[in-house]
Amino acid sequence: MLTILRKCGSGLSSFTEKWVPDAWVICMILTLTAIFLCIFGVGTSIEETILAWGEGVWSLLGLGMQFTIAMVAAHACVSSRPIYKLFSWLSSLPNKSEPIQALILAGLFSLVTGYLNWALCLVACALFTPFMLQNNPKVDVRLLICASYLGLGTVWHGGLSGSAPLILATPENPLLLPNQEGVSVVERLYPVTETLFNTFNLIFLFIIGATGLLITCILHPKDNARVLTKEEVEKIMPKPPANLPAPSRPADYIDRFRGWVLLAVILLAYPLGHSILTQGFGTSWTINAYNITFLVIALLLHGNAPSFLTAVREGVTSAWGIIIQFPFYAGIFGLLQKTDLGDWLGHLFATISSTATYPWVVYTYSGFMNLFVPSAGAKWMIEAPFLIPAGEALNVSVITTLLAYAYGDSTSNLIQPFFAIPILAVTRMRFGDVVGYTFIVAAACFLVCSVAMFTIPSNL
Repeated sequence: MLTILRKCGSGLSSFTEKWVPDAWVICMILTLTAIFLCIFGVGTSIEETILAWGEGVWSLLGLGMQFTIAMVAAHACVSSRPIYKLFSWLSSLPNKSEPIQALILAGLFSLVTGYLNWALCLVACALFTPFMLQNNPKVDVRLLICASYLGLGTVWHGGLSGSAPLILATPENPLLLPNQEGVSVVERLYPVTETLFNTFNLIFLFIIGATGLLITCILHPKDNARVLTKEEVEKIMPKPPANLPAPSRPADYIDRFRGWVLLAVILLAYPLGHSILTQGFGTSWTINAYNITFLVIALLLHGNAPSFLTAVREGVTSAWGIIIQFPFYAGIFGLLQKTDLGDWLGHLFATISSTATYPWVVYTYSGFMNLFVPSAGAKWMIEAPFLIPAGEALNVSVITTLLAYAYGDSTSNLIQPFFAIPILAVTRMRFGDVVGYTFIVAAACFLVCSVAMFTIPSNL
């Protein structure tokens, strides 16, 4: 049975690698699809459709910048000397003769970082894996990568950095803006105390995280594990940040003055702390608060401006996809807001679902679309305008729809090559080498999530 599943996973990987184009091209395919639906489904004229797309194209710049900073700040946190020392110590904790212990540690590390910050999980797990391989030579490298991928495949979107919940919690987000008929997608903000800290969500995250970790450990082969030689591990070990050269001019001394970092930390942290104390955590924890937190951590870890700015510059490289894709997804958002496309799609979803089945339909749809649109924030902006109204028409609350969307977006990450790129690049493995295992974990998570979707209260 396991052999059959591995073959299915490998076949799926081969198919996606051959046929699924670049993420920006997929964005253009979705744009063309939305245009066709506007013209032939809704009945909007070609000119009205193009103008609606053009009106939306710059509407998500603020949101795109927020997610770009999230990626850059997470990279800056990991690219610091204290984190390198932490990785070296942490990876030495498991018994070298017990590879399951290494899988448990890697899985827990991924789950914790995934809950805290999706971008942190993406970067930290990629850099932590070589340390684990160096100190745990008997662990199967494919299963170790699978364990390191669990955070993004199980808990991240229900965690503190969940894109969709944070968008609904952020003041003046685009979903609060009225469409051409004067109706907004949502009528109020939804603080994270109602979404991320909802009792159902917290219990679900524990169960789905434990499921993924348990299945990963069970899959580790007793014999013939695929391991890397000492020489192979040495080649992939990351190098710690280089020491700054000795200052040679007055500007160098000014740049390295630690007071700049302290000033930035105070200016960033004090308003956030004041907001939490006076308004409460649930109201204060938005995308901006999340970014401030990790910028402050990055500044403190680096301690001086040159080191911090070098890490930020390198982090921008990993965020280029967000920068270029968001305006085009904003164009699709414009079609949903400025035409009747959102209402048309909402009616379609309401027609094919019932109150009992709608969460599962949203979960499955979200997971499927994530295979093609791996940007959860952008995807939520183009799907929320019809998923939320369709749910309300079936007496399914905004929060229930939101959580179903978030869970589906997480599960299919396990078979989505896009987010595996950093860890595969570091370990020099192919996605086809690991997807047989991640597919099995995804299948188990799908079954657990399906049960959860048919038992989730419709009025959370």
